[in-house]
Amino acid sequence: MLSFPTPNVYQSAKCFLTYGTMSHPDPTQLPTKGKPWSTLLSQGFIHRVDLVIPREALKKVRAKLDAQCPVHYRVIMKLGDIISGEFFKEYIKIGNIMMLSEGRIGTDNVFTLKDGTLTLYLEKETYERVGIVGQPHGVKGRRGTKPRWIVQYDLRNPSSFAGKKGFDRLVYACDNVLNQPVTWLFCNLSKTPDPDPLQSHFPTKYSSSPLYVETVRAIVPSLKPPQAILESGGRDNLVEFATCIYEWLSLLRLESPRANADDKIDPYLSRYAVPGAPEELQEAILCKVSWQGFMSPTWTRQTLVDIILATSSQSWFSLSVASFGKGVSGEGTECSILRPPNSPGEYFLWDIHGHE
Repeated sequence: MLSFPTPNVYQSAKCFLTYGTMSHPDPTQLPTKGKPWSTLLSQGFIHRVDLVIPREALKKVRAKLDAQCPVHYRVIMKLGDIISGEFFKEYIKIGNIMMLSEGRIGTDNVFTLKDGTLTLYLEKETYERVGIVGQPHGVKGRRGTKPRWIVQYDLRNPSSFAGKKGFDRLVYACDNVLNQPVTWLFCNLSKTPDPDPLQSHFPTKYSSSPLYVETVRAIVPSLKPPQAILESGGRDNLVEFATCIYEWLSLLRLESPRANADDKIDPYLSRYAVPGAPEELQEAILCKVSWQGFMSPTWTRQTLVDIILATSSQSWFSLSVASFGKGVSGEGTECSILRPPNSPGEYFLWDIHGHE
């Protein structure tokens, strides 16, 4: 586990590092357990996905990437519209959807829906008016912030229907307190019902098409840990190696010129150098593929499987997934997966948790 410097005494960010071996994925039975799959599926509402890959390897997988563009919708609905009528029946009781309301968790009243669980992040005044039992949310005693509360309700529970006391309390809160129209992001993970209850709310459709940056002339370090580190079992040395590689991958994702082969910046302005001895460094043409929108963890898992199956085990790639921000400072979670070259099944996994 790597600990990044903390901005203040109330916040901290942590990175959990894993170096291991994964089995070859079966496209007919997608993996769910074991890393990196479990970490990938544990991500929340995904905002951005970045793929860094050599140009020759991208040619083999590009057709697959172009054919699977994730789709989401922007729609204005009241919270009560979600738990009533055909929308509640078709999309929650039968189907499977993800929804995220406008606002920032930690400062606004924010609502989320995932795996049938409705979560309400509420300010104290609103929580006291809704009349539903919840739990305190956030770090206690943090200066400059007001008390926050979180309320969760399992809408797939057999007791979640009109006439049951707990559900009727939720309906009352939606009709009398949380009754303002809210802008939502909506993602359907199951078959679309016919007729579609969402259409009555006039949604706007968005497609997250991949954005390609195909001519990145970069200096590439050795992406496989030295055998001496693996044989000695020295975790500190492995952590240092992985930290340097993650920094280099982050610069590529940011399209920073510091990782470019023709970078000539004055060392007075930047002392960054690609890690590794000069004889280990190679020049290569890399590509970056990015998706941005509102995506599900199951889509990112499918994308990772497609890349693994389409590319040679001798080739390397890195896939990074970032979620929507949480808390007052806006940091979310992120995970990055690197498959080193000439290392069938081996992988690095950086699982980063932002400030809560």
